Amino acid sequence: MDSKGEPTTKPAVQPTTADIRTVIAASAAGTAFEWYDFYIYGTLAPLFGKLFFPGSSPAAGFLLALATFGVGFAARPFGAAIFGTFGDRFGRKVTFLVTITLMGLATTAIGLLGTYAQWGIAAPICLVLLRTLQGLAVGGEYGGAVIYVAEHAPLKKRGFYTGWIQIGASAGFSLSLLVVLATETLVGEEAWLAWGWRIPFISSLVLLAISVWMRLKLSESPVFAAMQKAGELARTPLREAYATPKQLRRLFAATFGGAVGQSICGYIGMIQLLNFMQVSIHMDPVLVRVLLIGMLGVLAFTNVLAGWLSDHVGRKPVVLAGYLMMLVVLFPGFTLIADQANPALARAAKEQPVVVSGADCTYNPFAQHGQASACGKVLDTLTRAGVPYAKQDAPAGSPPVVTIGGQPAALDDLQAALKAAGYTTDPVTPPLGNLVVIVIAMVVVALPGILTYGPMGAWLCEQFPARTRYSSLATSYNFGVGIFAGFMPFIVQAIVATTGSVMAGFWYPFGMVVLASIVAVFGLPETAGKRLRESETA
Repeated sequence: MDSKGEPTTKPAVQPTTADIRTVIAASAAGTAFEWYDFYIYGTLAPLFGKLFFPGSSPAAGFLLALATFGVGFAARPFGAAIFGTFGDRFGRKVTFLVTITLMGLATTAIGLLGTYAQWGIAAPICLVLLRTLQGLAVGGEYGGAVIYVAEHAPLKKRGFYTGWIQIGASAGFSLSLLVVLATETLVGEEAWLAWGWRIPFISSLVLLAISVWMRLKLSESPVFAAMQKAGELARTPLREAYATPKQLRRLFAATFGGAVGQSICGYIGMIQLLNFMQVSIHMDPVLVRVLLIGMLGVLAFTNVLAGWLSDHVGRKPVVLAGYLMMLVVLFPGFTLIADQANPALARAAKEQPVVVSGADCTYNPFAQHGQASACGKVLDTLTRAGVPYAKQDAPAGSPPVVTIGGQPAALDDLQAALKAAGYTTDPVTPPLGNLVVIVIAMVVVALPGILTYGPMGAWLCEQFPARTRYSSLATSYNFGVGIFAGFMPFIVQAIVATTGSVMAGFWYPFGMVVLASIVAVFGLPETAGKRLRESETA
């Protein structure tokens, strides 16, 4: 083994082009199925707020559903530590066979849960536990799949080949939307709410069987096989990965410069776009799903193009271009979508702004027994209706006052006054001309995620030595994704609920991408063309 921890022994058999294609196909398909399992809950978060957290207000129920979605992400670093160590000790192949099996079984179990009405408090508790198991599984999946492909890929095509794995997240999300849409359409709304929502989860058993069958056909990674044959495997890979200050700095840079920025950009164009269009601007949910499926389907293979581009111009320029683009388009893109998707609501917000003033004008979206102040009760009414508002300070003891377009509104008939001003919260279907603009804006908002996802798998693999590559990549990546990106939908929606502004929550992802850009510039070196093993050929 050389001074950098790379094996110096040639693998007994070099993978052929056909072998590599099989590796990519099986790994990408399995990864897509696993992300389907993970994202199906996020797709149904508004429904789960009603089924599992019905004692809360609609805003609190949705926030609790998003928090439970975040629990799966929070478990990812722990899964990464467990399965990263396992992958460096016992092999890449066996590890992601275990992770995909755990994921499939946990997903199926969610479909068998009783709701709050059936099981009481046990229902959300079991839901959280199963989301935790899903998080543990996906914490080991990404590292295993991307490393497995990278260690098979030719040096000059590593970005191109790992770009296929990067399709997994968007493909899995698209598949979850498609299955939900098809099931809801086939069984009807009444049956969907009663039992139909279970079908997308239980159907995971079929995907699990296909994934396991495909991955059982694969051989072990050439790099791991070489290390195993030479007796060069790390005994305690996790401890070795964090052994020196230099390694800690590299792990920090990979977390914040790579994982955080990439996942924030990617989830903005998937989960956050879904939530914004359904919940904040009240677009018809079926139409939203159709548009997202179409957009992600068209853009899916651009991940591969971005990975290919990084093979030729470098990983760093492509990723930084994605970060910069997100900073430029984030606010204008979502503002344009809001204006075009629900023109009446957008026009009302501009021409008839709602302003609330009063003493102790604070709002707690998680209050179980009503808001503490009279002004808080007014804010609760506005939040339940999905109406944007602004707040003004008032002297102590002042009663709450609501103005709509500068005119005082009667608090005992606030809903009627809002409706008369144009604040409609019924699901809307924009006209065709608006839909064209919306789709273009959606593509622009999603492109930064494509630019960052495409090269990221190869870039992160190239940062770490082979002996601890699985542990290093999995823990750094999943800590960044699990903590800072996984709770982004919850944080964004909590900011919206407490400020009354549908755009205020986007300052969180904006700030995270700024941080990622700075760390990537100064902390992550360019690695395109770096050998993952000494025997690697171009």
